[in-house]
Amino acid sequence: MGRRFSRIVMVNQRLFSFVGGAEGAWSVVEIRAFRGAPLPTVDRLQVRSGRVAAEHAVWSLSGVTSNMRYTTRTEQGALGSVQAGLGRTEATCAALIPIRKSGAWWDLPQDERRAIFEDQSRHTSIGLRYLPPVARRLHHCRDLETPEPFDFLTWFEFAPEHGRAFDDLLAELRATREWDFVEREVEIRLRRQPAGSD
Repeated sequence: MGRRFSRIVMVNQRLFSFVGGAEGAWSVVEIRAFRGAPLPTVDRLQVRSGRVAAEHAVWSLSGVTSNMRYTTRTEQGALGSVQAGLGRTEATCAALIPIRKSGAWWDLPQDERRAIFEDQSRHTSIGLRYLPPVARRLHHCRDLETPEPFDFLTWFEFAPEHGRAFDDLLAELRATREWDFVEREVEIRLRRQPAGSD
């Protein structure tokens, strides 16, 4: 008697795709290149779980969520105690910021990268001052088998009244020693489309 086997497809729950094109819940307000080459202009952005076939997209970027690599237990606890979740009703503004760091950054050992990230640049300390109004999720691109054009994709959500605070957060981070190692950075500002809109 034959046995039937059902095919099981494993989905990486930590993998997210950001698809730029003509569809998506987020309307693109502006795309600016701060360093290096820009991304092509698109009207909408889709944020999808998993790897998305980008047949009709202008571009698609993917990354996975992972453990915090440069934070201490104390810093991680401080972040966890105040960070807001994504998807809040009032957070109708968002930004996707893809970043690629230089080879010089990746040639450094982990402890030296940590020293630049926090001891010199105070990355976590700066971020804490803007929580919980600004929610974020970091995606690592170097962990994927398929090469991506960026090392990190940072996703931010915030209410319109916190737009100035978000601008201040970016200005502070970009003024740090850590940003000396950024060779490509694109900022994509977004607004969430009401349900049912085209």
